Amino acid sequence: MSGPRHSHKPKGLRRLERWLVGLAMGVIAFVLEKAVMRSVKKGGGSVPSVEPTTITSKGGKAEVS
Repeated sequence: MSGPRHSHKPKGLRRLERWLVGLAMGVIAFVLEKAVMRSVKKGGGSVPSVEPTTITSKGGKAEVS
């Protein structure tokens, strides 16, 4: 077994890398939120509404109305 595990603070390049990844994730989240809000304001959805279908069954036969 190895020695005790310590949680060291990331140093140097690791700290910069984590900061840049966090910044990039924030930018992506901002852009996606803007796109969603723009779509909602337009009132559009990518899926057209479909009228519900009623299925009635008596025994083994089913009728779609």
